[in-house]
Amino acid sequence: MYRLIIGNKNYSSWSLRPWILLRAREIPFEEQLVNFPPGDSYRLFRAYTPTGRVPGLHDGALVVWDSLAIVEYVAERHPGAWPADAAARAWSRSAAAEMHSSFGELRSVCSMNCGIRVRLHAPAPALARDIARIGELWNEGLARFGGPYLAGAEFTGADAFYAPVVFRAQSYGLTFGDAADAYVRRMLDHPAMQEWYRAALAEPWREAKHEANLATAGEVTADLRTG
Repeated sequence: MYRLIIGNKNYSSWSLRPWILLRAREIPFEEQLVNFPPGDSYRLFRAYTPTGRVPGLHDGALVVWDSLAIVEYVAERHPGAWPADAAARAWSRSAAAEMHSSFGELRSVCSMNCGIRVRLHAPAPALARDIARIGELWNEGLARFGGPYLAGAEFTGADAFYAPVVFRAQSYGLTFGDAADAYVRRMLDHPAMQEWYRAALAEPWREAKHEANLATAGEVTADLRTG
């Protein structure tokens, strides 16, 4: 059985991607959560991945690191991780790669923190561009492939890669327009997303760097964490 090494569920957007794909596709795996330490996490996570970062997928003696590589590895072994239709599959891979390499302002300003609600300061143009591009992308996929997921009727890798943005939408009050906002609501209702969210709220850990990001983003209006 796969063993997936992840960081804190409240914060770790990169960990969420392969976790949510495995759970949504009902692929068995063992979860191993390693709490972010104070300061540099490299030495701690180096025991699990060559990069000293999470996530990492262990398949026996084989280790796969980086969320995109993990999704591709899983897709080679489990039909449905990417769409069967060639056009939808190409679009999904392109969308996932764009998420993997882009949207730096969104990542910086709106770091994933599932349990809080923030009233953002007036968004800078770069953040507004990131939000607009994601809305454009989501609305394109939903219209082109018929929904309810980004590339059609089933949850695939594209949805897994944008799942952290869905949690950011909830935390920071982001809107993407048209069908994309309904997609956010559907994703938040997905059983696997609900499972992750409940666990994130119950975590007792607070990591200073992640928490400090909130002050620069805007005004915290609610902290729903129970741990």
